[in-house]
Amino acid sequence: MPKAQPAKTYPAHSEDSSHGLTIAVDPYDTSAKANIFSIHYNDADLLPVFMVVTNDSDEPVQLSGMNAQFVTANHTKLDAANTDEIRRRITRPVSRRTYPVPFPTKPVKGGVNQKQLEEIERAQFGAHAVEPHTTQAGFLFFDVSGVSNPTEGARFYLTGLRDSKGNEIMYFEIPLDH
Repeated sequence: MPKAQPAKTYPAHSEDSSHGLTIAVDPYDTSAKANIFSIHYNDADLLPVFMVVTNDSDEPVQLSGMNAQFVTANHTKLDAANTDEIRRRITRPVSRRTYPVPFPTKPVKGGVNQKQLEEIERAQFGAHAVEPHTTQAGFLFFDVSGVSNPTEGARFYLTGLRDSKGNEIMYFEIPLDH
């Protein structure tokens, strides 16, 4: 896992100064960045996005009801995949080759081993709250099959965050083409 810096230091970030909250995202869309993983998520058409939440206020922020959405340039809305969806996607990679029908194709054998499952669980964003003056970070994974350049013209939306009194905090919108 990369060490999270304060969210304001990332190029793609959005700040809500009234709540002292900053959200940043860093797509791992290059092979140089993706080399931190043992699993080749890009080969399975999954885009890892490192999300960083920094709370500079004196009150905790609740994340348990958050909803992250990746919206492509053509307005396709993608929700973050859960552990089971990621596991299924990795065990059934998409073939990039096309064959004339009815050419027989061989099913992919194998599955996710324990080490890979631990990596997926360790990498995923799992915080339920951000305490005052702290930062939480982790990866969200988006199924970008059929999208040639997912980050070009894309936006990241985050909703469902609540302040310490239970009031919903305004949504965050972060453009990804920096």
